[in-house]
Amino acid sequence: MAKYVLTGGATGIGAAIKAALLADQNEVITLDIRDGDYDVDLGDAEARAQVIARVKADHPKLDGVITCAGVASHFPNTGKILSINYWGTIDIVLGLRETLTQGGRIVLISSNSAPQCTRPELVDAMLSGDESTALELAHSASGHDCYSGSKQAVARWMRRQAPDLARAGININAVAPGYIETPMTQAVAQSAEYGDAIKQFVASIPIGRPGLPADIAYLVQFLLSEKASFIAGTTIFADGAHDALFRPELTL
Repeated sequence: MAKYVLTGGATGIGAAIKAALLADQNEVITLDIRDGDYDVDLGDAEARAQVIARVKADHPKLDGVITCAGVASHFPNTGKILSINYWGTIDIVLGLRETLTQGGRIVLISSNSAPQCTRPELVDAMLSGDESTALELAHSASGHDCYSGSKQAVARWMRRQAPDLARAGININAVAPGYIETPMTQAVAQSAEYGDAIKQFVASIPIGRPGLPADIAYLVQFLLSEKASFIAGTTIFADGAHDALFRPELTL
């Protein structure tokens, strides 16, 4: 039995990951805005620091961390999209890093929207740790750019951490889901701003259906297992060939 910390475990993809891990007799500690083992606003820096300290005190040894908490492009506060999706990911990983045992696993949830950000300066500000500049840029950026930019920053940050973590016996990877039917994506689909675009987006998925939370949960379950022990520093797209449709010439 392994012990994992999972952010965003109350609904959607996170709930499916939790169910899959519990079915394998693992222990799962959830962090979420509500209905978690620890209720926390991961978009608030002080709240993140407090919950990290509490988790470390209560669970000094962990086998893995999965960061699934996030908000989508329709979220009204564009700066908070960055704070939740990016800093709410990296601060949790960095804060809990010392609790991970040899052979530990970290899986971050990115998105197949990550390559679509049209504001590279937004991503650069996040990756450089300049939160104030990133939040300032977010005021003039669309929700889509903030969402896709935050998920791109997560995937690129993962790559930068992977070699040092691998040398320490810890594998870190990211998963880039496509359109997955969850309460969050349904809210976007029902929004006046993004509804029509989402319908067209779903209709264009080559595999012919939207994804299900279980599709991502099974992949995360694999990445946490010993069968994935040689996979590190990789972003795996799970999107029904959607990214291949968008970027057919990109082979690496």
